[in-house]
Amino acid sequence: MTHPPSGGADKPSDAGGSPQHAATGQPPRRRRPRSLLIASLALVGALLLCGGGGTVAFLALRDTEDGTGASEPAVAVDDFLTAVYQQRSVSKASALVCSSSRDERKIAAKIAEVERYVETYREPRFRWTTPTVANETGDRATVTTKVSVSTADERVAEQDLRFTVVRRTGWWVCEVS
Repeated sequence: MTHPPSGGADKPSDAGGSPQHAATGQPPRRRRPRSLLIASLALVGALLLCGGGGTVAFLALRDTEDGTGASEPAVAVDDFLTAVYQQRSVSKASALVCSSSRDERKIAAKIAEVERYVETYREPRFRWTTPTVANETGDRATVTTKVSVSTADERVAEQDLRFTVVRRTGWWVCEVS
């Protein structure tokens, strides 16, 4: 005894010899290989990660300055000294420092040191000589000044300072030594 074909005895196959779907009488759809779909999704994901990661890295690593900076190197130093010694404002001093050197903890520590002078000595006055540009090459300059503190009881202390300032969207203090 012979068995009917696997498509069933009562369902003939089409003239081309390809099997037909039992319920619809249509040939079965060809399925795309699942590996092609997975590879496509992986490629799209990699492109998104690389593009997004590249954008984030660019934004995080570029030297961005918030504001316009000072018009001249000596002005940047004078404004910075005013913010530290007279206004004693961390936020104002930080706004004058280039982004690569902006460390609010260090600035706050310096301002706290100035505050201790104010609390410890009678009527301390902080002054500095007019900042002088000692060297300027392109977008970088060295500015010098002498900071002094004098008190009501005639105590005096002086310190020579050298600032490195850079020009980006104006002049910014980047280093004090």
